[in-house]
Amino acid sequence: MTLDRYMAGRFLRTFLGTLAAFFAFLALIDLVEQLRRYSDEADGLWPVVALTLLNVPQGLYTILPLVTIIAAIALFLALARSSELVVTRGSGRSAIRALLGPGVVAVLIGAVAVAALNPIVAATSREYEFRAGRLDGEASVLAVSDDGLWLRQGGVAGQTVIRADRSNLDGTILSGVTLLTYSAQRALTRRIEARTARLSAGRWTLTGAKVWPLDAANPEAEATLHETYLLPSTLTADQIRDSFGTPASIPIWELPRFIRRLEEAGFAARRHQVFLQMELAQPAFLLAMVLIAAGFTMRHQRGRRTGTMVVAAILTGFAAYVLRNLAQVLGEAGQISAGLAAWAPPLAAIGLAMGLLLHLEEG
Repeated sequence: MTLDRYMAGRFLRTFLGTLAAFFAFLALIDLVEQLRRYSDEADGLWPVVALTLLNVPQGLYTILPLVTIIAAIALFLALARSSELVVTRGSGRSAIRALLGPGVVAVLIGAVAVAALNPIVAATSREYEFRAGRLDGEASVLAVSDDGLWLRQGGVAGQTVIRADRSNLDGTILSGVTLLTYSAQRALTRRIEARTARLSAGRWTLTGAKVWPLDAANPEAEATLHETYLLPSTLTADQIRDSFGTPASIPIWELPRFIRRLEEAGFAARRHQVFLQMELAQPAFLLAMVLIAAGFTMRHQRGRRTGTMVVAAILTGFAAYVLRNLAQVLGEAGQISAGLAAWAPPLAAIGLAMGLLLHLEEG
């Protein structure tokens, strides 16, 4: 137990040091990029620094497996050079048994990342998109809530807010539609209710529409019925699709409810379902990174062989990461199930790494 605590503490300190180094590196690169993009629009340096601090957590969270495998490689190389692994085996402990501490820490890091860091990254990502969109002059045009989905379109004459009960997969055909039109002075001027609304080039085509002129003395008396009604639009199908943003901008605790809302509104939620399963499988994938690093570097290293083993470990971890991303793409495309896409790569990597460790284990 004492040895396990020692190994766990060493790995945790190495991981935190590696994470801090990557944070500083990513922050420097991102600061240069934000200065390039927003130096003219931002009012001073601090808004750009704030954008950097909001954007870096997402990048750091994405490369968490890379941080884990580098920290594990650094740990096992240090243990090998100090002959602590030799002493451990001499005391009767196998190499696999010595991995218990780092393995448990890796799983706990993954669990904490999913439970705590994921919501933080989601919040910072949303705030970054909001501030960057404000500097770019752009904003999200779609939102999904319990009472349907909401769209917003703007123009020189004012804005129109659209609420619909349901939609097709890309948001271009709506049913149960209510439209509220505002003037450039933000005064409510018109209300429209329609059975369906279809988005085409530059306009909405409404069927079964009733129009109330709200700036009239008696809107109900002057309301008109239209079997087909055309309403100019500045929206495109690409804008509606892009307004969902990435699943990473939604905290994992809210993701199941958001998936239900998407499905109830008529949108496909497979992308978000795959992302949810990928997040749940994160601890297993970090454990796989530790085992891969151990399989190549948890031995006595001499001369050039050390560099070769380090490169082999990193390339193997990168191959596992690429396989995981490929499975995610296949899952989002519907070629395989969400559970298989998320859990097969880390479990396969764990199995192969354990096979390598058992093959190399001498005692």
